[in-house]
Amino acid sequence: MSSPHHEHGTEDLCSTGTELYERAVRQGRLPTEDALAAPCLVDLGLLHPAVDDSARLEPVAPLLALHRLLRSSGERIANERQREARLTETFGSLMRIAGSPPNATDAPTVRLLTGTQRINQAITDAMADASEELITVQPRAGLTGERGQIADAASLGRDQAALDRGCRIRTLYPHTLRHFPIIAARCERLKGDVQIRTLDEVPDRLVLIDRSVAFVPAGEDGKLALEIRHPAIVAHLAVTFDRLWRLGTPMYPEAAPQPSRNGITPRQHAIAALLVEGHTDAVIADRLGMNIRTARVHIAKLAATLGSQSRAQLGFLIGRSGILDQED
Repeated sequence: MSSPHHEHGTEDLCSTGTELYERAVRQGRLPTEDALAAPCLVDLGLLHPAVDDSARLEPVAPLLALHRLLRSSGERIANERQREARLTETFGSLMRIAGSPPNATDAPTVRLLTGTQRINQAITDAMADASEELITVQPRAGLTGERGQIADAASLGRDQAALDRGCRIRTLYPHTLRHFPIIAARCERLKGDVQIRTLDEVPDRLVLIDRSVAFVPAGEDGKLALEIRHPAIVAHLAVTFDRLWRLGTPMYPEAAPQPSRNGITPRQHAIAALLVEGHTDAVIADRLGMNIRTARVHIAKLAATLGSQSRAQLGFLIGRSGILDQED
């Protein structure tokens, strides 16, 4: 008699479940009664009833299953980040009410900034003392119109002053902004050590000055930000940026080409990964920093390249093609 099945998380698939799932993948189907030894396979969505035979279970493709479980993990992390932001905002207000302890002389290591003007002024003040490096992550190109011109002029002067003091500036943008006119124009106007790289997806906005103070969003509308001076948190952000930087494709001062593989462009490759995860066109456009119309054009081209006739078939063909298994 087999030992009883013990509950476990998605990160620790039991040995019985692993063996049965491998068998189902190899054979294409598995008798329902065999799966009773590892109910986790159905609970985790790795097996589902066959359409034409309720007594048998069919496996979900390993690639699709992996992306689904990774998406769940990403959602949990995002929820925790939102919870941290809410706690920071709540206790930030409480700490202001309570005031500083009588013997406290150090500045707070994490400070909540409210309002665009206050956030920009805090960045400007921190930049005035910069002498080594400015690191930024910019998921969007910036404001347009008169407000955009005013904001760009202010940040341009601030950045040039830092460059004149011998600072280096490194920025990460999403691939979709590689040919955005305002970015190219800005690069040409700045004189000094300016480097830009791009990735399919970048994190939310980050400003990191001399690896001693960081600014990150604390809300989705850009009106809340955290000023972070805690050494451990700042160091963590710096290390994370350095690792993303090594994965990025150079854009400035010398742009590196993005080669296509088997007719699939790098941008379509990124879209394919998000399609397999089950995201809508709107979410894909937002994640990759493009408008929804452009995203749909690329999805249509990807479907034509793979010979897909429907959205459901496109996900299947992406998985079967193996394009997501290719290394960057």
